[in-house]
Amino acid sequence: MLNYHIPTQLKSVEIEVKRSRFIAYAQHIQGIVDAKLFIQSLKDKYPDARHHCHAFIGGAPNNSNLYGFSDDGEPSGTAGMPIFTHLKHSGLGEVIIVIVRYFGGTKLGTGGLARAYGDAAKQILQKINTQEFIAMEEVYLTMSFALEAQVRKELRVIGGSVKEVSYGHKVHITAEKPIQNPLSLPYSVEVSPESTI
Repeated sequence: MLNYHIPTQLKSVEIEVKRSRFIAYAQHIQGIVDAKLFIQSLKDKYPDARHHCHAFIGGAPNNSNLYGFSDDGEPSGTAGMPIFTHLKHSGLGEVIIVIVRYFGGTKLGTGGLARAYGDAAKQILQKINTQEFIAMEEVYLTMSFALEAQVRKELRVIGGSVKEVSYGHKVHITAEKPIQNPLSLPYSVEVSPESTI
């Protein structure tokens, strides 16, 4: 999946179930290391909380190598999986949800826990703002001076941009463009796999 939506900023929401507090956070992350750092930041912020359950998708929504979830001491399957299920069905990528739980004195049972974590995940997903992520790639182009304006225009049309230019006997452009949008260039423009700048 080349294009998908990602969170734009940190959001939080709190729900209460039988005096237990469930504080849900959603945040943009890139990869597993970012996810672990965010989880640790909430453990540091709420050191007295009983559980810090989470689920994340560290990249594109269809990249299962970057998935993760944890019950963090809750009964197996009652926290991480319900959070992950809502996250997976959201279609978002590069996102983590961490739910901090303070025990309220009344046991919820496995079904009650799964519902509470699922409800908190659902509510935070409804609250977050997103933007589209577009996968980009670098391209290296060599052309005559006469074609430079045409190439720059084509890059703008497909959503690309010029990153660097050098002038010698020819014009050498390092550009960035959406992976899914092909460049329509004159045959005399050379496209190379690495920079000549």
